[in-house]
Amino acid sequence: MSLMHASVEPARLPPSSGQVMAWLLLATLPGIATLAWHFGWGVLTNVLTAAAFGVALEALILKLRGRSPSATLRDNSALVTAVLLGVSLPPGSSWWLILVGMVAAIVIAKQLFGGLGHNPFNPAMVGYALLLVAFPLPMTQWAAPHGLFGPDAMSLPDALQLLAGLDGNQGLDGMSGATPLDAFKHKPETLMASEFWASSPLPEGAMGAWRAVALAWLAGGALLLYKRLISWHIPVAMLGAMAAIATLLYGVDPSHYGSPLFHLLGGAAIFGAFFIATDPVSAATSRKGKLYYGAGVGILVMIIRTTGAYPDAVAFAVLLMNFAVPFIDYYTQPRTYGHRAPTRGIKVKQLDDDLEEPR
Repeated sequence: MSLMHASVEPARLPPSSGQVMAWLLLATLPGIATLAWHFGWGVLTNVLTAAAFGVALEALILKLRGRSPSATLRDNSALVTAVLLGVSLPPGSSWWLILVGMVAAIVIAKQLFGGLGHNPFNPAMVGYALLLVAFPLPMTQWAAPHGLFGPDAMSLPDALQLLAGLDGNQGLDGMSGATPLDAFKHKPETLMASEFWASSPLPEGAMGAWRAVALAWLAGGALLLYKRLISWHIPVAMLGAMAAIATLLYGVDPSHYGSPLFHLLGGAAIFGAFFIATDPVSAATSRKGKLYYGAGVGILVMIIRTTGAYPDAVAFAVLLMNFAVPFIDYYTQPRTYGHRAPTRGIKVKQLDDDLEEPR
């Protein structure tokens, strides 16, 4: 995760990158706590293991680059990337899966491009997308929401066994369940939506758990907006585009398409809108560009969810729009103070052509 722009009042110094990242980490606590409360200790082992790997890998690469690790590690960006990836993984993931994801995120997507502020793609989503493509089985086995305590909850020793890879797929299969998006994505084509939900395809309490987690991420996103660490443009554009397309599809065929509320609260949409798509280094920069960028992410999420192979699709949508950011920024440059009109792509190209003409 890269340095986030903060709106600064006059006569006030901008916060340091470490302070911004600290607020971002604080904003993730409601989501992490709610995830752990519903899905157990595996959420916490994911986050803590990813954090340890992230800091260690960042320090190692900085040392190899001949830079002081201590000064750079104080910006907390490695921790932010680790937390965002850790909460994205199925609870109780093995250490090797987390390590591979963190290598892709910290080493490849961040440090090989120059470090903090130079990454063209969101590092956490690079790691997540790589894991989803390379290891689809462990990446699609989410724990049933048995809670943090109780007779059916996974104990901390069990979570540590899963982390160490000692339990194997058999033990994981015994306590895992599909996400709402995954279950609905793979329902039989001939089965009506009402019949599908009447058959109780999810573990008990799963839908309520996912909605509670989504609302917890919304609370964290509200904190980021209140602290002016992000602007409203990308989250509103992304969620608005998703809601509009979902409403249209649901109105046309409610038997085979999920409702807008299902798409917004049944997966990682709100988490992605506030914590992933708003990364300013890999996202568009101008206000109009942010609206285009956020809407593009939302449209791609719905296209992949309804026609593609991946039921959630937030990571792929964000990475695809990261490709388009230079184009969006090029054609959405705001008007420079003192100029009558903004200098946009076509005018810049015309000026370059004029300068290249022989005199």
